[in-house]
Amino acid sequence: MTESSSADRWSFLSSLTNCRNLTVLYLTSNPLGGVLPPIIGNFSASLQKFNADKCKLGGSIPKEIGNLRGLILLTLEFNDLNGTIPTSVGTLQQLQGLSLDENNLEGSIPYELCHLGQMYEIRLNGNKLSGHIPPCLASLTSLRELHLGSNNLTSSIPSSLWSVEYILEINLSSNSLNGPLPSNVQKLKVLRALDLSRNQLSGDIPSTIGALVDLETLSFAGNQFQGPIPKSVGSLISLESLDLSGNNFSGKIPKSLKTLSHLKQFNVSHNRLEGEIPFKGSFKNLSAESFFRNYALCGPPKLRVPPCKRGDSKSTKNVALIVLKYILPPIVSSVLIVIIIIMYIRCRKRSTKKSDHEDFLPLATWRRTSYLDIQRATDEFNECNLLGTGSFGSVYKGTISDGTNVAIKIFNLQLERAFRSCDSECEVLRNVRHRNLIKILSNCSNPDFKALVLEFMPNGSLEKWLYSHNYFLDILEKLNIMIDVGSALEYLHHGHSSAHIIHYDLKPTNILLDENMVAHVSDFGISKLLGEGEDSATQTMTMATIGYMAPEYGSEGIVSAKCDVYSYGVLLMETFTRKRPTDEMFTGEMSLRRWVMESLPHRLSEVVDANLVREEQAFSAKMDCLLSIMDLALDCCMESPDKRMHMTDAAAKLKKIKVKFLDNVATSS
Repeated sequence: MTESSSADRWSFLSSLTNCRNLTVLYLTSNPLGGVLPPIIGNFSASLQKFNADKCKLGGSIPKEIGNLRGLILLTLEFNDLNGTIPTSVGTLQQLQGLSLDENNLEGSIPYELCHLGQMYEIRLNGNKLSGHIPPCLASLTSLRELHLGSNNLTSSIPSSLWSVEYILEINLSSNSLNGPLPSNVQKLKVLRALDLSRNQLSGDIPSTIGALVDLETLSFAGNQFQGPIPKSVGSLISLESLDLSGNNFSGKIPKSLKTLSHLKQFNVSHNRLEGEIPFKGSFKNLSAESFFRNYALCGPPKLRVPPCKRGDSKSTKNVALIVLKYILPPIVSSVLIVIIIIMYIRCRKRSTKKSDHEDFLPLATWRRTSYLDIQRATDEFNECNLLGTGSFGSVYKGTISDGTNVAIKIFNLQLERAFRSCDSECEVLRNVRHRNLIKILSNCSNPDFKALVLEFMPNGSLEKWLYSHNYFLDILEKLNIMIDVGSALEYLHHGHSSAHIIHYDLKPTNILLDENMVAHVSDFGISKLLGEGEDSATQTMTMATIGYMAPEYGSEGIVSAKCDVYSYGVLLMETFTRKRPTDEMFTGEMSLRRWVMESLPHRLSEVVDANLVREEQAFSAKMDCLLSIMDLALDCCMESPDKRMHMTDAAAKLKKIKVKFLDNVATSS
């Protein structure tokens, strides 16, 4: 193609630059060829999205692209672009998505990308980029996806990268990265996919990796990792794919991996592992290819490994008998003596304290405070600091002495049911930790005053975002919020070892949003503070809210985790229809559940929030997604508790709905 013909292909841009209100320019899959002309920089600041992927573009990215100061999304993937990424990209302060995958770009990743504080997604896979990963990427607190795979990147992974707390996906595969995996990987507390395969990484895998409980895909394949596979990998309860092949791992396959109920893909081939292959749980469905070329694995014949010797179990029993007979007794005696001494010292200390002493429950770094401190924090319970009131009391915004904002829930002690074990239950609840639960920082308790100190959520409640003017959530934002809520309920029901907790009162006012719009469920332990807390029981006082209450709870007072599943289904319908279950249209036999059920599938558009599908773009993808959500909500709201799905399944299904939605949107764009 000649230079003049290439210019002719792009001549239409000149006329479009006169469209001062143009916000979206999609040229996807048009074989325009040639070079992207500098005139692209003449578009007005109103241009928000420019997509020219699969256009057979060559040449370099013009530096004039930096003139598009209003750009939110820049997509030039699957072309033949060469040269370097222009540093002028760093001037696009509104940019949230940069996709330059599958080109021939060279040079280093520009540090100027670190200036883009609103960046959500960086995709640079499949280029020829070299040098190291800029450590300053850790300053992008809004970053959720980082894809730098299949390049020529070298050096170690910057330790600062592991401090991007809310990142969801990291792909650094097929580079020449070296060095160890640091222990602070545990800081990536919401990470869902980590691919470090086909690099030159080495050292042991830190046991702290077990803290990444939301991880679904993990690949360390084709590196030089060594040492044992950490037992803590068995704590990755969401894991669906685990690839550790092509390393130098030694020792046994931890039996803890049998508990990974969602595991579908597993590969430890080409290592130095030995001992018995677990044969229960997800391992029952694995094939021989998962275990090829190891040092001395044994197990069933179908896995093409030698059978395990029975003598091994006998020798193990002999060792156990020796330990029980000669080693354990003196150890137990020593431990008992230490425990008795500690209990004696504690009893001495307690006897010196006043019986009316009021204090926050101890935390590792907790300082003592009192009712007076709470009074000062709330400016003497000034109404200007009142965030809301409910059936259990009032919530105030407070500022403690170090300047930190907190929320202080002050309970109404005139409740029919007394607080039977407030101190001990607060101790339990303070140890219930999940990224989508409000953190209970401490409590203050004396005979005539009880309060909880909670972390403060600056973006308010889901209620505000659903029904207040000038607030709007799109489909993806609502999906993310409801996935967060589902993860929190799954943890309360199944993920916390010391106590299974039922929420009882799930509703939009109890879903709070932090500065990054991550959802946190509040009031999850009120039932325990009121002396309840069994997995299934009969209540004498109705705690749930009308409209969200499961039928068996309202009629018979019978509660279980399935009551929360019902409330979750109602909340799903409310969030995507923007219709309260107590709306005046729902009278007699008609309810939100029945209204939605009778409208599916052909009258879906009549029940969903019209704002979600107002734009024609990706309309079919949106409707398909909304239909799947409503089907899931109805499955959660079955009349019979036995027919409702478990929270684990509901949370997993909603995540898959999101993945499919994103794929469909990408295909339609």
